[in-house]
Amino acid sequence: MELETTEVQVIPEDKSKINKILKVALILGVVTAIEFVIAFTVPAGVFRTSVFIILTIVKAFYIVAEFMHLGHEKKSLKLSILLPIIFIVFLIFILMYQGAAILEVLQ
Repeated sequence: MELETTEVQVIPEDKSKINKILKVALILGVVTAIEFVIAFTVPAGVFRTSVFIILTIVKAFYIVAEFMHLGHEKKSLKLSILLPIIFIVFLIFILMYQGAAILEVLQ
């Protein structure tokens, strides 16, 4: 009969991984702070909306690249995810432009 042990072996912490996580958290915090400043200082309009979309994409990139480990994958996999996102962002800008044009015609 085997005896169960309750000893826990502690692995030394990896300082480089902890520093990388803190760096990404700092970048995300700075981008979020910039978003808050823009939200309360810049008047509503296309510029503010465009900046929010761009900053949201930057935050999504860091989250996907570091926490979902996509940044360490092959280039072909990165492009297969990045290209559709570029098309979606392009579609959003086109819809914003056309929506503004339609509102001008209706008024």
